[in-house]
Amino acid sequence: MTQLHLPFKFLEQAAGPNVREPWLLVLMHGVGSNEQDLFGLARLMPPQFHVLSLRAPYVLSPDAYAWFEFQVLADGERRINEEQERESRFLVGEMVASASQQLGVPPERVVVGGFSQGGIMALSLLLTQPAKVRAAMVWHGRLLPQVAAHIAAPEAFEGKALWVSHGSADNVIPPGAAEASRELARGLPLALSGADFPGGHEIRPAELQGALAWLQSLGSAAGSS
Repeated sequence: MTQLHLPFKFLEQAAGPNVREPWLLVLMHGVGSNEQDLFGLARLMPPQFHVLSLRAPYVLSPDAYAWFEFQVLADGERRINEEQERESRFLVGEMVASASQQLGVPPERVVVGGFSQGGIMALSLLLTQPAKVRAAMVWHGRLLPQVAAHIAAPEAFEGKALWVSHGSADNVIPPGAAEASRELARGLPLALSGADFPGGHEIRPAELQGALAWLQSLGSAAGSS
């Protein structure tokens, strides 16, 4: 397996041994977690995917990291550290491009995905740097207002895909956040998939199965082995 040199700590699982044209799946955890979290799903991913699970750069406490820090104000509004978010978004974009190059996987076979704050990062990367990825998989995330002003031109999304799923009873990031992301996506020439699933701020089995089927369909549609 190629020895990757990247700006984040990460865990990885190589694509299946008989895959001639591998894909790259980059996973990003939620706030307060680490790279071990979503890496537990790597064994379930379609075999054409080389899986990287990243550790966010900002330390909250031992084994707890964030892509950016935030405060919840008295009225429920979230105020993020905008400088940290910009830096993380830049670094993730650089990391994705570097991993893609080192592994010999072209951008049209790269998917970024994440849960909660990691899902925010995946959505932000697709919207602002679409040339680096084919698709984003967003579990229980939201669209940052700070990112909306930097969305690429519509024609940059031709051939791209987006999965947005959420918990219908999510009390951390409300389901309305997912609908706002979908509403934006419907105005762009990309393929939108996903749904709301029963449950709270967690990935339930039916949601995971839907996302795995979507990932498989991406590879199948491209004729990947």
